[in-house]
Amino acid sequence: MSDDSVRAAIRSDAQFVVIEAPAGCGKTTCAAEYAQDIARGVVRTRPLILPHTHAACSVFASRARGLASRMEIRTIDSLIANIASAYHVGLGLPKDIQQWIRQGNKRHEKLASKVATLLNQHPIIPVSLAQRHQTVICDEHQDSGSAQHSIVMSLGAMGAKLRVFADPMQRIFGSDSSTGAGYSWQELTQVAHAFEQLDTPHRWKSGCIQLGNWTLAARRNLADGRPINLHAGLPPSVTVVFAENQSDSRFNYRLSYSDRKPIDEFEQREQNSLLILTHYNETAESFRSLFHRRISLWEGHTRDSLEKLVNKINVFTGDSESLGKALVEFMGEVGKGFSQSKFGDRLLAEIRNNCTKKSSGKPAAIQEIAKILLSESDHHGVAKALRRTFELKKERKDFANIEIDRLKEFSEAVRLDSFATAEEGLTGIMHHRTYSRPHPPGRAISTIHKAKGLECESVILMPCDAHTFPDKDVARCLLYVALSRARSRLLLVLSRNKPSPLFVF
Repeated sequence: MSDDSVRAAIRSDAQFVVIEAPAGCGKTTCAAEYAQDIARGVVRTRPLILPHTHAACSVFASRARGLASRMEIRTIDSLIANIASAYHVGLGLPKDIQQWIRQGNKRHEKLASKVATLLNQHPIIPVSLAQRHQTVICDEHQDSGSAQHSIVMSLGAMGAKLRVFADPMQRIFGSDSSTGAGYSWQELTQVAHAFEQLDTPHRWKSGCIQLGNWTLAARRNLADGRPINLHAGLPPSVTVVFAENQSDSRFNYRLSYSDRKPIDEFEQREQNSLLILTHYNETAESFRSLFHRRISLWEGHTRDSLEKLVNKINVFTGDSESLGKALVEFMGEVGKGFSQSKFGDRLLAEIRNNCTKKSSGKPAAIQEIAKILLSESDHHGVAKALRRTFELKKERKDFANIEIDRLKEFSEAVRLDSFATAEEGLTGIMHHRTYSRPHPPGRAISTIHKAKGLECESVILMPCDAHTFPDKDVARCLLYVALSRARSRLLLVLSRNKPSPLFVF
């Protein structure tokens, strides 16, 4: 199917249009152009664009070409939270929905279920939304859970035009464990008033078109349950190397000099646009050491450790020792070197003893941090203690081995000091992060999940072993998402000892 047929379908009078949109085939451009046409219309309405990730929101905003203020661009979770805030009393929820979400597991899914029920029982709510947003563009809809899908469909039932873009082979999020989605893709395409497919590899026109064609062929193999053949048809821009993990940990990654040499050579050639991708957060963080900390970690939008720290501050304000434990735990999660044995035990001992023991050298420096927590046993004290720890890292050799991998998360924790309460600080920081729409640096380490929606010139994907990419549907989707990030060059790091069944070599 051509791009023209897709453009015609989404601009038609059909109420419900579904587009199957493989990565890099022009989905965002197509959807953004349509949203711009609506925003420029004689009778202006405000199209609602519902991606699943903040990265995708950023991409849509960048493509809006000065018209972003005439569109509503927000994640579907954000829309759900907004509805819940307006009707929190009827839902039996507190006014601060975001705080409620942070205080339990899978509360995004629980909230979506509550809101879906609310909209079903009170159709005046989706009617109002459909009147305000007469066109709803859903991006990456394959990641919708049952409740999210129900909410979108309720807007269509009340008159909004639905334009759904999805790719079942990029289903790496979603709450339903059996399929990863809250609906059948086949049934969805059958009930749509129009169904089209994008199939032109636009992403690679400015890079390597052979890589684009190969990536789409790999997608077909993975979708059909077949492995990717690395023997034949490999474009010259795809490099395959073999390396074995020397670490005893499943998630850490360490290589011998000979194994890492071709990886280093590839990485050092790619100075402007490079993503180093892997599956697990722990592995991504170990890559910081592997590449001698010269490449930043892309932290994405979520800040799990900061949220955990704020929750503990809320519980333990006034308890200096518990706040000290929370600080040590936070430092261990966002970096390395500030360990319990080297710093934590002494810090907590100083707090327990009210810093009465005269000290010098490193113990005196740790005592400084303890005194801050004793004088201000709240978020101000924690933020100031973190700031002082970072200053000591620069000032003292015995603090120099402390490394901060998640610099943004650490700096946001320090910023808590400028707010009246920790909760107000977290809300303000999250709001700023959402609407500032941050982008990764030119060269970054990232998990595949956080790279969803991003693209770059070159990608290193590792490790491509049986642990990372087993023969499971979700692993096939994850692999395809990773492969499709690169516009020009791709390096695959495979294992001979623990080969992934998703490759034949």
